[in-house]
Amino acid sequence: MMTNLFSVFDPSSSIFNLSLNWMSTFLGLLLIPAVYWLMPSRYNIFWNSILTTLHKEFKTLLGPLGHNGSSFIFISLFSMILFNNFMGLFPYIFTSTSHLTLTLTLALPLWLCFMIYGWINHTQHMFAHLVPQGTPAVLMPFMVCIETISNIIRPGTLAVRLTANMIAGHLLLTLLGNTGPSLSYMLVTLLLAAQIALLVLESAVAMIQSYVFAVLSTLYSSEVN
Repeated sequence: MMTNLFSVFDPSSSIFNLSLNWMSTFLGLLLIPAVYWLMPSRYNIFWNSILTTLHKEFKTLLGPLGHNGSSFIFISLFSMILFNNFMGLFPYIFTSTSHLTLTLTLALPLWLCFMIYGWINHTQHMFAHLVPQGTPAVLMPFMVCIETISNIIRPGTLAVRLTANMIAGHLLLTLLGNTGPSLSYMLVTLLLAAQIALLVLESAVAMIQSYVFAVLSTLYSSEVN
């Protein structure tokens, strides 16, 4: 039962279909440029207002680093994850963000770049960051170990948080969908209403998780400056 349940997240077995599954991750690159050639619509204005708000927020979080355009990296990261989260809500479309292959690929290089930049250019600041201000001298060795472990697991927590939230909602939708044929008409109506409500909730989760991933990446970047 568990094998069949989690098989909804497996890509197709053939080489051709497997490549097409992961190519869905980059469909946004084909769709987004066409938007800027069209006449402005309310959807374009709404999306541009979201990006402008994110740019202001990320620039504030990044501090001096945000004035040279670094916030656009995290806005692009937010847009990519948001697009793939929403793509996974459509039937028969591969959900790439439910796999650690994609989420860890996004989180680990970012974290490595932050760490390499911080330890090379701001070594004293990185050492000072291992011991919070006001820590008693007796607890300093333990705090260094705790802060080091907390720093090392950051890419894992970023990747697992996004993957787990995507998997949880899809599993609930799959479980509810599998129980539909064995229910009566009234129960099917209630089940359909529950699935619609869960789909709305998953849409909110898709937006929230992409925002959380981008904001945490921004905060990790601001810590090394």
